[in-house]
Amino acid sequence: MTVTQAVCLVGGRGTRLGALTDQTPKPMLSVGGRPFLDYIVHEARRFGLSQLLLLTGYRSEAIEARYHRKVFGTLEVEVVVEPTPAGTAGALVNAASKLDDTFFMMNGDSFFDFNWLSLAPALAQPGWKMHAALASGIEGSRYGRVDLQDGGIRGFRPEGPSGQPINAGIYLMRKSVLADIKASPCSLEREIMPELAARGELLGTAAEGSFIDIGIPDDFARAQVLLPTYMKRPAAFLDRDGVLNRDDGYVHRPDQIVWMPGAIEAVRWLNDKGYYVFVVTNQGGVAHGYYTEQHVHDLHRWMQQQLQAAGAHIDAFEHSPFHPDGVVEAYARESELRKPQAGMLHKLRRDWAVELEGSFMIGDRDSDVAAAKAGGVPGHLFAAGNLLESIRKIVTG
Repeated sequence: MTVTQAVCLVGGRGTRLGALTDQTPKPMLSVGGRPFLDYIVHEARRFGLSQLLLLTGYRSEAIEARYHRKVFGTLEVEVVVEPTPAGTAGALVNAASKLDDTFFMMNGDSFFDFNWLSLAPALAQPGWKMHAALASGIEGSRYGRVDLQDGGIRGFRPEGPSGQPINAGIYLMRKSVLADIKASPCSLEREIMPELAARGELLGTAAEGSFIDIGIPDDFARAQVLLPTYMKRPAAFLDRDGVLNRDDGYVHRPDQIVWMPGAIEAVRWLNDKGYYVFVVTNQGGVAHGYYTEQHVHDLHRWMQQQLQAAGAHIDAFEHSPFHPDGVVEAYARESELRKPQAGMLHKLRRDWAVELEGSFMIGDRDSDVAAAKAGGVPGHLFAAGNLLESIRKIVTG
């Protein structure tokens, strides 16, 4: 099973922020020069999801104007307005007809630097309805604590030892949880999750990462610096054929893919280390007429699904369909996008907040190394062996 949908709760007003939310819904407040909700959209996009539902209520027109029916990369956003405040659980009931059987859900006023897809391998396990991301190492008494034992959440404490994790507000959910929501308004955190925990239907995964909740003035001020800083991170630019999968010549169908040893594990390792992971691949077979760009897109979508099952993802795929000796007129030319030119790397650097320090590229041809040099990052050749081991050596020296 592949998860393609995320749902974000953005219906609350945020009264603790005072006059800031008199005219503006809390998720639309400016953080680092852009609406806070932009950061949530960014995350849903980079984890390879195709749909984001924004469940809104208070002053929903501002959210609708910016996001409704807009597309960000491969992510389409839809706004669902609740007619009356229904609480965090009631908002899900209101959107029931639009929910997939399994989806990610997150709060629209908090951010956790966490690999959402690390929750996905639990899909192979039966007997649970929610899988919560938990933030470890958070100090202070503001947040309640979670009792996590052997991968299951056993209960919640209004206060507890700082060594216990907190609920980070990111969940993998099965739609079957709606059967537990008997009334409206209803709170997911206060009414539904404790019941699930008592029945052993609530999983938890704890991780360390930057966490911010903009619900109070001090943390809203802190987010102004934290979130823009988070967005800028190093990138691993990966060639595809010969690096992620075996280069068998003009590969363009899922049945032709043979993953290189350690490839999927390498992507997951880079995800967890906080790198952007980009694929930059020459696909001259399009220019030669062997397959179409749609074949390339379909194959990359399939690869993303395979990676998700291991809790991994590619942040963005870029391909060059051009070749000067091609027979398809639209593609039969040289292009700055074709390696050894660096057009694909430049495009990714424009579209994403790439930190050059620590970034690198790995490929199996000299043209990959040349493109890396032209793009301003170190290039490394991968000839054979285990990709994870090779990348670890590059990153750790």
